[in-house]
Amino acid sequence: MNSDRLNDVLADLFAACDRHGPLPALSTEASGTLTYGELAAQVRSVAAGLRARGLQDGDRVLYSVRPEPLGVVLALGIVAAGGTVVFADPGVTPSLFAARLELAAPRWAASESLLYCASGFRLTRALARRRGLLLPRLSSLTLQHLYVGRWLPGVPRGAVNARDLLTAAPALEVSAAPEQEAVIVFTSGTTAAPRAIVHSRGSLGAAAASIRRRSPAGPGDVVHTDQLMVGLPTLTTGAHWTMPPFGLAARADVVRYAAGLARATATFTVPADFAVLLDAVEAGVVPAPTALRRVQLGGAPVLAPLLERAAKLLPGVEFEAVYGMTEIVPVTVVSGAEKVAFDGPGDLLGEPLPGIGARIADHGELLLSGPPLAPAILGEGPLREHPTGDLARWDGDRLVLVGRKKDMIIRRWTNVYPGLYEPALSRLPGVAAALLVGLPDEVGDERVVLAVVPEGLAGESDSDVRVLPDDGLAARVRAAAADVLDVDAMPDDVVLISAVPVTGRARKPDRPALRELLSRPSR
Repeated sequence: MNSDRLNDVLADLFAACDRHGPLPALSTEASGTLTYGELAAQVRSVAAGLRARGLQDGDRVLYSVRPEPLGVVLALGIVAAGGTVVFADPGVTPSLFAARLELAAPRWAASESLLYCASGFRLTRALARRRGLLLPRLSSLTLQHLYVGRWLPGVPRGAVNARDLLTAAPALEVSAAPEQEAVIVFTSGTTAAPRAIVHSRGSLGAAAASIRRRSPAGPGDVVHTDQLMVGLPTLTTGAHWTMPPFGLAARADVVRYAAGLARATATFTVPADFAVLLDAVEAGVVPAPTALRRVQLGGAPVLAPLLERAAKLLPGVEFEAVYGMTEIVPVTVVSGAEKVAFDGPGDLLGEPLPGIGARIADHGELLLSGPPLAPAILGEGPLREHPTGDLARWDGDRLVLVGRKKDMIIRRWTNVYPGLYEPALSRLPGVAAALLVGLPDEVGDERVVLAVVPEGLAGESDSDVRVLPDDGLAARVRAAAADVLDVDAMPDDVVLISAVPVTGRARKPDRPALRELLSRPSR
């Protein structure tokens, strides 16, 4: 058996806490700092308190708590007590929330008191809905409840304040249990068939170990991110994990975002947020982060133009692009310099990390396996190999992404894969970003439309994307595109847009939204 399979994320964490007890482990500007010793003691106390209140091995906990030190402690304590954290998105439609609830079958719920309050009354639910948030009535769920924050109206009677668990004694000693179910993450699916990924302590431990080996950190390093799968490996090294305020994106407040990086030696973020930071550095709005030595980008395509620009503005910083997904992370980590130097078609991902099994099916889809792979899909049984939905090819020992199955454009008898061409299109003169989309016509074929964000508009809001008047750039891009596109992929139209629409926390390009925008008669 591969020794990585014996990793256990909690065993690794507690071993690190024993080694680095007095060092700072986890901080936010609002909540202060926990040392490694305090972190271990609090996780064990929460686990003991939950067991004393009836949590049993295998109990699932519906979890709606923002990432902050107490939230991390509570999540780790649930797993240490033998439970499973079921990450919930209370903003999905009520019918989808109900379907997910039925599939996960939790016995407990953990939420912020503010969410209990906001979802508990008709007026507050209506106010939330005006802000685009559909809230189920959490307090009506017949579960055992935990809440974070001060008591507010709407918190269920008998609910336990998470802070009361920190004083549990004696603290629970946690045994290694790599195969124990640890977290469940809903990724997609419909009301009729929600889909959720089940990770064990072993698969999370293997992922953390892989990240730790590829991106070494240690005492004295400060890693700034809100990503759990970067923070957990950090907590096994003796480095200091600092977390930005929940929901803080560079586009919302770039000055505050940059301030969080002031002491950081490393960070992980999504390309869209990092591009806004570069805009602000270039404009003199914020200073370049002087302590920063390593930047990892992921969660969305990381293209060469962004890396080239970053290298010029932040000399001496090492840039890396991470490829992975909820089911298995990380899969590849490639240096920015290698990615920029790549001149073949498609998007270079790099070599699969040690222990990752990668093969390309006959139809071109990338299939993945290995110790970090989630062991199961909830309700569907074991997961031995993950079909990514990404189309890829080999370049020697390196993987190159050439498109997505669902992003494929059908034009006459030709299949056009946007990911094969978009990196090259983004490098054309005057172009900040480029996306190819297909617009169906009346006979089932698709017109190929190239949407271009002109240079100088990278900082525009992506919340109200609009079509721009053409100043001649469209014709210049069309002429230049003939040098980088196959004949069958040449666009029928070139349209200028103010920004790339994005979706989700990872801020990936929202192709359906772009297709809808470009389909409007008024454009």
